[in-house]
Amino acid sequence: MKKGNIHIVEITGYTSEGAGIARIDGMAVFVPQALRGETCEIMILKVEKSFAYAKLIRVIEKSAERIESQCEYYPKCGGCTMWHMSYDEELSVKEEHVRSCIERIAKVSAPVLPIIGSENTLRYRNKAQFPVGKDCVSGFYRPRSHDIVPSESCLIQSELADRIRAVVHGWQKMCAVTSYDEKSGAGILRHIYVRNGVGGALLTLVVTKAPKNTDKLVESIREKCPEVCGIIFNINSKNTNVILGDKYITLWGDKTLRDTLCGIEFSISPAAFYQVNHAQTEKLYDIATGLALENGAKYILDLYCGIGTITLSLAKRAERVIGVEVVPQAIEDAKKNAELNGITNAEFICADAGEAAALLANRGEKPDAIVVDPPRKGLSPEVIAEIKKMSPETVVYVSCDPATLARDLKVFEEDGSYKTVSVQPVDMFPRTKHVETVVLLSRPKL
Repeated sequence: MKKGNIHIVEITGYTSEGAGIARIDGMAVFVPQALRGETCEIMILKVEKSFAYAKLIRVIEKSAERIESQCEYYPKCGGCTMWHMSYDEELSVKEEHVRSCIERIAKVSAPVLPIIGSENTLRYRNKAQFPVGKDCVSGFYRPRSHDIVPSESCLIQSELADRIRAVVHGWQKMCAVTSYDEKSGAGILRHIYVRNGVGGALLTLVVTKAPKNTDKLVESIREKCPEVCGIIFNINSKNTNVILGDKYITLWGDKTLRDTLCGIEFSISPAAFYQVNHAQTEKLYDIATGLALENGAKYILDLYCGIGTITLSLAKRAERVIGVEVVPQAIEDAKKNAELNGITNAEFICADAGEAAALLANRGEKPDAIVVDPPRKGLSPEVIAEIKKMSPETVVYVSCDPATLARDLKVFEEDGSYKTVSVQPVDMFPRTKHVETVVLLSRPKL
């Protein structure tokens, strides 16, 4: 097999990103936009030792699950990977990915429950971060690049976010506000960041320095997008891929956004973590809190608590809850959110999860249940060791990466401390490769 070779192949499976998998002389070949069961003509693009990448030239025998993409920018834009398949097929891909990780990496026998799909696959995101390019355009990056695919509308973002960025670009042109250039470091406007909730929308512009003519920006936004409750500048002058800098300037209105989740009101600052799919988040958190409380847990520890979303949901039914988060602003938000809702049985600690777990374990704290919702990299061995030291009856693991989840489940189980009871995938991110999972672990009965 060589680069440039043309082959006729049958697609027999999927990668975790939804690309089709074919086999040529026993070697796996990954073919984006190809569907399982299809016969395709492909061209080899790159050959590695044990696998190859190919380009789909044409579909000879089409799958019944193939659909016409509703998005005019797909697949040029790298934000989504599954617009070419039916939503049922997408759910199947994600459920199979979770099951494969659990069986292949974790090697545990717990049942993987049917994935919970999203009733709405369009306009579901409450958070949009649009990189800005030259000529006053914005969009998303091409796959595996920092080349912006300009767009005027994204079908998984809110229509409000699209309207807001159009107004920002109008102001940008009117006032000659330059776009940031990654290569030279010149320019001002880097990202347009919109968060929306029941309180309207919060607009944050990521800039290298505060621009001039800001009164015209406020005037335009207030006139054309009255749903906006506040406009903020985030200053990021560093040559970095990290979107947000450390300094915030409130230009007009509120500096936080109000939203209601699981019957609790939240005040959300721009840097705070907050799930992007409101309807699916309520399902996810209902499952997680239900599992944590099902054995009558009264004292619960919530690691990686963010602004207190799960912590405060648990506090409504538990006697005592402690939330831990390393981001100081998130802890401040969590405390304010507890006060906002009149919740007095929730305590918040600003610390690294491992350090806080060690501190609580050394204090002799014995929570009945521990909930963890870590970032994509999962849990460190130290955090798992401290959880085992506290020995709660129940551990509920909320994960956004099935591979790191499976790795950690193996560590929980390897010495017999815990047994994986159930694995529940939840589709929080329709049309993308991502999937969320909630796992219940229990201490074996002696």
